[in-house]
Amino acid sequence: MDSNLVVRALGALAHESRLAIFRALVVAGPDGMAAGDIAQQVGLAPSSLSFHLKDLSHAELVSARQEGRFVFYTANFDVMKGLIGFLTENCCAGTQCS
Repeated sequence: MDSNLVVRALGALAHESRLAIFRALVVAGPDGMAAGDIAQQVGLAPSSLSFHLKDLSHAELVSARQEGRFVFYTANFDVMKGLIGFLTENCCAGTQCS
């Protein structure tokens, strides 16, 4: 995984609201959630939600799709798995972890 993407992803997740948004999207699974539902679940105003979703999108942690008049956001599970793999790549000095 590219170290620049890792830094952007960790920076994006290093905020309480963005972490809550990302965790809600992980729970929602591949279907994702409508922006209004995310705002309601995490308790953010729509303008604040847009700001945080932009940061998460820039870090490639979430993606958006338009369905009619609604925008649905989903967690990017490939980037999430890549980030976890990058962080644990040299875990336990290369031996099997317990």
